[in-house]
Amino acid sequence: MAKVQGDVVIDIEQCKGCELCNVACPLNVLAISAEVNSKGYHYAIKVNGNCNGCSNCAVVCPDGVITVYRAKV
Repeated sequence: MAKVQGDVVIDIEQCKGCELCNVACPLNVLAISAEVNSKGYHYAIKVNGNCNGCSNCAVVCPDGVITVYRAKV
């Protein structure tokens, strides 16, 4: 069976840093940045490459700023 690898893309300018994505991620791929975006929010960032493409983060994002891509490797 092929392994699935994911990648997370976050629109950091629209992210409000609610941290729901962090809680939903089973592999701790996401964290909140120490930096702020142009609106003054600490935004979500990808901190490691362990994403399996489950899309939990994108599903719970209230602003729809997360896109998840999957590829078989």
